[in-house]
Amino acid sequence: MSEVSVNDFGAMSDVVAFLMELDKLKRVERRTRLIGNSRHENSAEHSWHLAVSAMSMAQYYDAQMDTARAVQMALLHDVVEIDAGDVLVYDLAAREAIHQQERAAADRIFGLLPTALADNFRALWDEYENNETAEARFANMLDRALPIMLNLHNQGQSWIENGIRLEQVLARNAALAEQWPSLWSHLHYHLEQAHKKGWLL
Repeated sequence: MSEVSVNDFGAMSDVVAFLMELDKLKRVERRTRLIGNSRHENSAEHSWHLAVSAMSMAQYYDAQMDTARAVQMALLHDVVEIDAGDVLVYDLAAREAIHQQERAAADRIFGLLPTALADNFRALWDEYENNETAEARFANMLDRALPIMLNLHNQGQSWIENGIRLEQVLARNAALAEQWPSLWSHLHYHLEQAHKKGWLL
């Protein structure tokens, strides 16, 4: 009897192939280090952290929304980095340039799944990217806020390494200030203090 391929899971084979592809997200390094500066976090760790943040912070958000849907978006939002890699949030030119590459990555990676599941996951990814629903805005704002919090707890590590200015952080997070003022009031105070300490230029 011939040996069955390790990829053969019957009707589940496409889903298993997708899950094995997701393992590559663990190799994508981000600019922010783990608290304590031991190493850079990877995109899979960031996605998990963002999802738990969404579960935890929803009660403080200033608008009604479906927390479970926001958590799903948080888990899927960076899957495209398997192909496209991570780009510094303050490098606006690079972020614009990589947009089409990310869409192609979404086509390829979600395309590994059976059609109905692929359509569902891709719709969640598109919703996050379009940032038009309450759930997408919430997930996007947390995606901006979480690295700020990590930097504050790491004495500005990635800000210092990349020469980031306070004005850049304030400008990039204008939507956060407008749409979630209760969170922003705390972040803004701590950013001003970080600037005084030299963690931000």
